[in-house]
Amino acid sequence: MNEISGFPDVAAPLNADPALVLDQPALQQALHAGDENWAARVATQCPHLFSGVPLFVSRTHYEQMRAVIEAVERIVQLPGWDETLPDATRGVFYGYDFHLNASGAHLIEINTNAGGGVLNALLLASQHFLALPGAQTAGNDLPEAFAEMFRAEWRAVRGDTALKTLAIVDEQAEQQYLYPEFLLAQRWLEAAGIRTLIADPSQLQARNNGLYFENQRIDLVYNRLTDFSLQQYENLRHAWRHGRIVLTPSPAHYARYADKRQLVRLSDAEHLRQLGAVAADIAILQTGVPETRQVVQSDAEPWWSARKQWFFKPVSGYGSKGSYSGAKLTKRVFEEILQGGYIAQRLAPPGERIIQRADEAPVALKYDVRCYVYAGRIQLAAARLYQGQTTNFRTPGGGFAPVRVVG
Repeated sequence: MNEISGFPDVAAPLNADPALVLDQPALQQALHAGDENWAARVATQCPHLFSGVPLFVSRTHYEQMRAVIEAVERIVQLPGWDETLPDATRGVFYGYDFHLNASGAHLIEINTNAGGGVLNALLLASQHFLALPGAQTAGNDLPEAFAEMFRAEWRAVRGDTALKTLAIVDEQAEQQYLYPEFLLAQRWLEAAGIRTLIADPSQLQARNNGLYFENQRIDLVYNRLTDFSLQQYENLRHAWRHGRIVLTPSPAHYARYADKRQLVRLSDAEHLRQLGAVAADIAILQTGVPETRQVVQSDAEPWWSARKQWFFKPVSGYGSKGSYSGAKLTKRVFEEILQGGYIAQRLAPPGERIIQRADEAPVALKYDVRCYVYAGRIQLAAARLYQGQTTNFRTPGGGFAPVRVVG
């Protein structure tokens, strides 16, 4: 019997059934609603964006993920956790990424500018009436909830004045893989009464009274840049630090949550005790956060000997770039890792979902589960199906999948 730490895993037999699939006509209708050009862009630019199957998650796994998220939120509020610049905002679209297996749910990393939330809201809504086991983890009003999230960020800094203009900012935005998501977010936010622009940071002009894009003053920047400290974008960083814009997520959010060295602290029970964490939260994180360590050159031999038990990640990496399974490491890459800037996380194998591709035998894809979180609460959960070492959106039959909680 498939079990999770002694409890039957009711999701496992469902994830092993390739016949449990999405309502493709309903998804296609949602993709084409209102903008045929947008649907065509998704089809050509992101052919493996959505998987054709749902992912089933046991109630036991889901509740553990929620407990881990809530424990992390309490820990980062402790005195001594964070000495970065204060920021009144909470940070939009946090992504808590988990691997689920027989020993439980394991937090692999936290992202503070996680992509896919808007796309997954569309996917989830399109499958609302699909007759499958399980319950969805979000309602149908996510577009309005997302708009209200940005308004809440604005109010945290500016009070009750109205949020008028928002800019989604990324480097060469139109070339980004998830540019279709920017366009969808723009459509939804403008429908909610928030003028929404999409801009490259080089297009922003700093003036004494604020930040501008094409002579339009920007109230709030939705930051999708992967230079998390904004060192390359002094105009944006200066405007944020001097209160001329509201920026979310900000460098302060990244430093507090998403710098991968924070996983070292979250998995260190003694460090958490010294910070003043309560025993219950320490216990939750000890089971829910794999042991994570900083890689130092002086420990080269022990690391090499034990490498197959670990997964190596750059401290400031994103999108799985520069990440390696220890079992796949070559000596050359290992020497590069030893030069610094890496953490190692004890392996927590991902779960598997069986799918059926056309004219092929059923195949097992790996998956992780991303919980999109705002202000410590899960807004929705989505899976990413893939083959290879890390998520990649290049796997036929892979991509985002809606989550159904069962049991």
